[in-house]
Amino acid sequence: MRKKILLPLIVLAASFMAFLRLTAAGGAYFDDWPEGKSPKYVGEWLTKHFIDSPHDDFASKKPARGITYPEVCTWLGSLRFAKVDNRPDLTADLVERFKPLFRQNKLLVPKADHVDNTVFGSIPLEIYIQTKDKTYYDFGMRYADEQWTTPERIKQKPDSKECKFAADGYSWQTRLWIDDMFMITAVQAQAYRASGDMKYINRTAREMVLYLDKLQQPNGLFYHEPGVPFFWGRGNGWMAAGMAEVLRALPEDNEYRPRIMKEYKNMMKTLKSYQAEDGMWRQLIDDPESWKETSCTGMFAYAMIVGVKKGWLDEAEYGPVARKGWIALVGYINEDGDVREVCEGTNIKNDRDHYMNRKRKIGDMHGQAPVLWCATALLE
Repeated sequence: MRKKILLPLIVLAASFMAFLRLTAAGGAYFDDWPEGKSPKYVGEWLTKHFIDSPHDDFASKKPARGITYPEVCTWLGSLRFAKVDNRPDLTADLVERFKPLFRQNKLLVPKADHVDNTVFGSIPLEIYIQTKDKTYYDFGMRYADEQWTTPERIKQKPDSKECKFAADGYSWQTRLWIDDMFMITAVQAQAYRASGDMKYINRTAREMVLYLDKLQQPNGLFYHEPGVPFFWGRGNGWMAAGMAEVLRALPEDNEYRPRIMKEYKNMMKTLKSYQAEDGMWRQLIDDPESWKETSCTGMFAYAMIVGVKKGWLDEAEYGPVARKGWIALVGYINEDGDVREVCEGTNIKNDRDHYMNRKRKIGDMHGQAPVLWCATALLE
């Protein structure tokens, strides 16, 4: 009789524990996908598409003059997807894509002289993290170190903003554009992961706080630059993804973590309120006349997926938002594996029409990258 009672109780307990594990990982919302929209399927599709694509020049169809930061972000997303999906074949192909940069294609390697170029270092560092090949470690760490090593040509201009930022312990590449908070954090967080040296994560966290102080508004969103009062979608996407990237790497007892976490949650709360009914976000986040844009949608969804998975965000509140964003985003991928409605590269201008009238590109890697980030985060 006792055995008959115990067996159902054991089964019930096992089922309950399985449920807890599922919901703890966001499984209540990050599972049971419509046909063609599972992260595994989409991630593999876009990774293979990237492997087969030539080096990108901002989707201009011109021969690439160098490795651009959108390609770096897509490459990083592909490498991480291959790892989480346990696809050594894809990883090998992604590493093969890099090898010519040591030799015949070395002129495509960007110099570590600007945030948009220095983020390139995150790729060899990811390859090192996955393969332990020290050649890639040395290659990537040079970028992380040069981002905080002021060049002599800059030192000769002691009154320049670059020198002033460096004197205060920030990167000489600081320019207070919201784009920077993925470009800087990606390579510095990677350097921390690869080396274990706390200086890399500490300095990027301190840099993040500087940008929060200078650019974040009370509603949690960010101006493109202090004098440009527009909540541009992808610019805010870089901040959302950048905060998620820092928080993923930042130790729990780090002095900067509480501030970054607070502002991350503040941003996520406001973004939730501006999500369109179909799951998308807009080119100008708070402007209902603005068009629905894919790169920012992917970045916001990614930041929320990570937050739910890590337990930073309430699953019941943000899980449905992130799920709706992912499903809507995948609907913008055409039959060739190219993401549509991607805002072209955008410089700063204090003019609403400047943002409203940006070209909408197809297959631009600004849009391919965050889809891969989302797919990876959903599988982790």
